[in-house]
Amino acid sequence: MDGRITLVTGVAGFLGSAVARALAAEGRVLRGVARESSARGNLGDFPGELVEADLRDPAAVARAMHGVGEVFHVAADYRLWARDPEEIVRNNEVMTRTVMQAALAAGVERVVYTSSVATLLPLDGGVADETRPATPEQAVGAYKRSKVVAERLVERMVAEQGLPAVIVNPSTPIGPRDVKPTPTGRILVECARGKMPAYVETGLNLVHVDDVARGHVLAAERGVVGRRYILGGQDVSLGQMLADICAIVGRKPPRVKLPVAPLFPLAVGAELWGGITGIEPFVTVDALKMARHHMFYSSARAEAELGYQARPYVQALEDALCWFRDAGMIG
Repeated sequence: MDGRITLVTGVAGFLGSAVARALAAEGRVLRGVARESSARGNLGDFPGELVEADLRDPAAVARAMHGVGEVFHVAADYRLWARDPEEIVRNNEVMTRTVMQAALAAGVERVVYTSSVATLLPLDGGVADETRPATPEQAVGAYKRSKVVAERLVERMVAEQGLPAVIVNPSTPIGPRDVKPTPTGRILVECARGKMPAYVETGLNLVHVDDVARGHVLAAERGVVGRRYILGGQDVSLGQMLADICAIVGRKPPRVKLPVAPLFPLAVGAELWGGITGIEPFVTVDALKMARHHMFYSSARAEAELGYQARPYVQALEDALCWFRDAGMIG
């Protein structure tokens, strides 16, 4: 990059902070962007310059882009529920548009856009790959819809405006420094504390957050502009994941599998109460709809074209639980 700055958005977050550390390890000169209201837990040892900016503010983003040659847009409104679900869609679309337009105006050489496997249709009874893009109408829930809308925006800007962007689609990262924590991190914490006596069976692809971060670096160096790459790990049933968590912390795993259908009235009631109180429901209609699908994904393209590799997911569980214990979230 000839000494030019690498800009990373969302560096206060779980994945953004990991991407920043991976880039610093490669010798990049970093500028991280975080909101003024962001939690500071991952910012104390940030390996570069920190700036505060609202990514919906074009002027603030343009200032942050000064002297930048490479952009990693990792930030996102990562909520699975909101009183106004369309706020999630608006935020992720506007933030992505603002960052990409500023990158074009600044003449950056490479953009890595962090999307999600949420933009890809799962393949029930099989393993999905990058060839199964979803439409906004096919996406379940506001968060998934927001990521589809934002990814399609990036693709259009690549095709129509020459945006030099590579798209990466992480599956479900877990690991250390999940300060918020993320929805998956909350499952780890609650299970480790013995607060999950029952569960709804589903399937997901789990990967160490540091492997996903390394995949971002590889995408910048080896990825094809306009192409998407799944950065995943291992396909695991939720029941197996909970059993593995309990084995690590020395608890008995939950045995009761709950059927999905009878839980829908409970989810409706929980969402109504959340709308009144502003407290996120413990179960939502969209979550139950998603639970009906096994979200298994292949990283074969990233492995073949980028040299991407992921460690066994149990190592990610161990690292995450160790960090949660040190942070006082579990006993």
